[in-house]
Amino acid sequence: MTLDFPIPLAAEIARNVTAALDEDLGPGDLSASLVDGDQRVRASVIAREPGVLCGCDWFAECVRRLDNQAVIEWQAADGERIAARQLLCRIAANARALLSAERSALNFLQLLSAVATKARQYADAIAGTGAEVVDTRKTLPGLRLAQKYAVRCGGGGNHRLALWDAILIKENHIHAAGGIVPALSAARDIATAAGERCRFIQIEVESLAELDAALAAGATMILLDNFDLDMMRQATHRNAGRAVLEASGNVTLESIRAIAETGVDRISVGALTKDVKALDLSMRFGD
Repeated sequence: MTLDFPIPLAAEIARNVTAALDEDLGPGDLSASLVDGDQRVRASVIAREPGVLCGCDWFAECVRRLDNQAVIEWQAADGERIAARQLLCRIAANARALLSAERSALNFLQLLSAVATKARQYADAIAGTGAEVVDTRKTLPGLRLAQKYAVRCGGGGNHRLALWDAILIKENHIHAAGGIVPALSAARDIATAAGERCRFIQIEVESLAELDAALAAGATMILLDNFDLDMMRQATHRNAGRAVLEASGNVTLESIRAIAETGVDRISVGALTKDVKALDLSMRFGD
C-alpha cells in the first residue's frame, strides 16, 4: 500500500525492531538452541479472524534482522481487508532465526493490524458524511509512529504526530496564557518562529460562548470538547465554514455516525490506538 505518511518510516521500523529484539533475546535465545543452527524451514502466517492487515515491514525486519537470507512472500498487503483462515505470507528461513524472531514479528503484525482494523471500523461507520476520523497521542510508548501509520492503513487520519509538529491550545494553556485571545496570539508567534515544523494551530473550547470567542479571535481549527449533539449542531451553524471543527470526547463506534451527521469536519478517537485487542494471527512451520 502506497501511503503518504508525513515521516519516512524506515528508520522508525529499524528502531522499533531493535528495541523489540533486544528486549526479547537479551544475551541469546535458549529455547532456539535446541534446533540445529544450519537447519532451514518453511512457515506460513495465517489470519484467525477477519480484519485489516498492517505491519508487514515490521514483521519482515524482525525476521531478516536475524536471517538476512530469509525469503518472505506476502499474499496480502498493508491496508487490505483479510478474512479468517486467509494465508498472509509464506516464509523460508533459518530455523533458529525464525524461532527467535517469531514472537516479536507477530507482536508487531497483530498490534498494528488491530489498530488498522479498528480505524477501518470507525471510518466505515461515518462513510459518506464528509467527516474524517483521526487519532490522538494516546499511543503505546515507543510505538507512536507505527500506530499512526496503522490508523492511516485503516482509513483514518492523523492528528498531531507529537508535541513538536503542531499547537493544540487546551484548557490549561488558555488559563495559563490569560484567555483565548492572548493564547491564540502567542501561538501564532510561536508557529511563525517554528516555520514549516508547525503544521497547524488548534484551540479547544468547552462551550458555545468559547467557540464564539475563538472564532472572533480568528481561530482556524477548533476542537469541541465533550459537546453534546445539539451543541455540535449549533457549533457548525455558528461556524459557517470559517474554521475546521473537530469533535472530541467519549466517542464510540455506536455514537460516531450521529456525531459526524452534525456537520463537524473531524472526530478524534483515542480508542483507535489505546483500546486495541491484538488481531489473532498464527505462524506455523511446515509446507
